[in-house]
Order: sequence, then structure tokens, then C-alpha cells
Amino acid sequence: MRGREQKVRAQGISVSSDPGLWSSAKIQESGVVWLGLLVRREGKSIMRNFRGAAWFAAAVCVVAMSGTARGQSAPAGPFHVVQEWKIGGDGGWDYMAVDPQSKLLYVTRGNHVIVVDTSAGKQVADITGLHGTHGVVFSSDGAHGYITDGGANQVAEFNRQTNTIEKTIAAGTGPDGAVFEPVTKTVWAFNGRSHDATVIDTASNAVVATVALPGKPEFPVADGNGFVYDNIEDKSEIVSIDARTHTVTATWPTAPCESPSGLAIDRVHHRLFAVCDGGKMAVMDAESGKVIATPAIGDGPDAARFSAGDQFAFSSNGGSGTLTVVHEDDPDHYTVVEDLPTKRGARTMAMDPDGSHLYLVTAEFGPRPAATPDNPRPRPTIVPGSFEVIVVGK
Repeated sequence: MRGREQKVRAQGISVSSDPGLWSSAKIQESGVVWLGLLVRREGKSIMRNFRGAAWFAAAVCVVAMSGTARGQSAPAGPFHVVQEWKIGGDGGWDYMAVDPQSKLLYVTRGNHVIVVDTSAGKQVADITGLHGTHGVVFSSDGAHGYITDGGANQVAEFNRQTNTIEKTIAAGTGPDGAVFEPVTKTVWAFNGRSHDATVIDTASNAVVATVALPGKPEFPVADGNGFVYDNIEDKSEIVSIDARTHTVTATWPTAPCESPSGLAIDRVHHRLFAVCDGGKMAVMDAESGKVIATPAIGDGPDAARFSAGDQFAFSSNGGSGTLTVVHEDDPDHYTVVEDLPTKRGARTMAMDPDGSHLYLVTAEFGPRPAATPDNPRPRPTIVPGSFEVIVVGK
């Protein structure tokens, strides 16, 4: 039997040598994995149990269906890593965004923002003179963008052609996430420490309102019809805000989804996608606040995106080093179709306006510093020059 076993293993099949046991066989051919072929040994040669190619094929089909029913395997998803761009530079990173006109990728990196040409995979500009950057958004005029500079409690307005700062605007304490609201043509900067939002009129670059919030805000989205939504991370809630009146109109719990960070929106079907701790995404009705579904995602998410063209929601998971892809089968039903391996630390994400590519960033990590009373949970050190952009597409 040893010789036959070796021959079977050489063909990619793993079989138990214990008589009378059922074992699972794994056949891999041309990149396709078949799981679930069960072989029973009762003191006889394995190959003698197969009475012809037709019987063998039938056995494979029957047990393959059994494996699928048991949830042992799932088909490969439609997305894969298509490129990795070594950008380099030192320091960490936070939110990123793609200019809908130039297709340039803007990545916040501490005291500056780098600009990457997505057609070449090269850095082409660097916006400096900042202190602690977090978010980047773009106005509808095609000429200006806005950066939340949490280290200076301000928002920096910049020229998208020259990538230079033209004006700074005082905000609340610790501006973090931001969104451009197209109906009122305002930029909303959500202040993590003062628990409010600074509203900026893009025509005058003047602050027109400050909206109080019930807790620590995270990532916001706009529905295109005059409403803004934002995760309240420390309360596990989502707020709905009327952008015209600058008032919070509703506060909805995301339970069982806790500590929501990234947020995306399906504007057509009025669905919000909040990614949370504990490996959950909360799909919420943006009109009623009802949580409709909680698909499983990876660990350590920080960003979400939604592609309207093919109805996919995405969660970038830095802890598990994966990109979870969730398909909206219809507005009330959702299926996880893929957990694409990316790299550890790839927690934030941007998407091309047409949904064709997603961009994630990470770096290589060194040892974690010793904890101190001021920093009880220090992040691992970043290997200098190892920063990269991961490009995902179909």
C-alpha cells in the first residue's frame, strides 16, 4: 500500500493510512482546488474501489456538492492584487482619496500629504507645511481640495493643479474625517476631540456652522440629497444630519456592530455600510436606521467603500491583512464573496470613481516599543522606506 499511497500523494491527494476511516482528499489542478473527495479504506486497494472513470466522476460530483453544503469551501472571488507600488518615505498614514477628475491618489502621512499618479504608480507631488493630517476631500469646482489637519485644529484648502496650500481655516479640536456635501457645497470636518463638526462654505471658505455630536466621530458620508451620516465610534451609533439646517435629525445604534470606524453608502438603495470591531459590518437602512444585515469581515477594519456599478461593499482589514468583499444581492440580502489577502496594516482604502480599482496602503513593521503610562498600547515601529500602495482590481 505504501507505494500506491505515495503515487496518490504525488498527484496531490492526501489520504489517511488508517483502515476503516474516512479522510478528506484535496485535488489541485491548474490552479483549481477541489475539496471533499472522500475515500474509504477497508483493507483494500484504493484504486480497486474505482470501477471506472464514470464512477469516479460521479463520486467527485456527489461529495463536492456535500462539501459545498457544509460550507467547507467557497468559489474564488472576482478581485485580486494587480500591482504593488513601492513609494517609500517615513512615518505613518491615515485616510486617502482619489481626485475624481485627475485620478491622482492623495494619502495623508502625518505632517504632509503625498500625491500618487495612479497611471504610473509614482509619487508626483508632496503637500507640506501641515502638522497632523487625516482626511482629504474635493469640492465640485474641480479646482480645490481640503485636508483635515488635526495637529493644528484646522482645515487646509489647497489648489488641485499646483498641490499647494492656499488657505487654512480654523476648525474644532482634532479634525479627522471629512466629506464634501454637494447640495449645499460645503465641507464637513468632524472633530474627534471636541465631538462636533465644522461646516465650511466652499465658495467663501468661511465656517458657517458648528454641529454638536453625541460622541467621538469617525468617517462620514453624504447621500447626495442633502444629508450627511457619520459613525459615532465610542457610542456605537450613526447620526443623520440635515446639511441644509445643520441639525442632527436621528441617532441610530449599530448593535450588534461595535465601535464603527469606516463608513460607505449605496445612494440608490439608501444603505449604509459601517465596519466595526469584532469582525462585523453593519448594513443599515439610511432612512429608518434599522440594521438589516451584519456580514462577517476581517479584523482591524478602518475603511469601507461601495461600488455602485457592481454592487460590492468593501472592508479593508489591517489586523487580518485582508479585504472583505460583500455583494449586495438586493437591498435586504448580502453575501460575503471574498476575503482577499492583502498585507498586515492595510487598514485604510480609496477607490477609483468608477469602482474599477481600490488602493490600500501599508508598510513593513519592526518591533513594538515598550508600553508607557502615556502610551499604554504603542504601535509597532515602521521600517523606514517600506511604505507601499496595494492596487486591487478584477
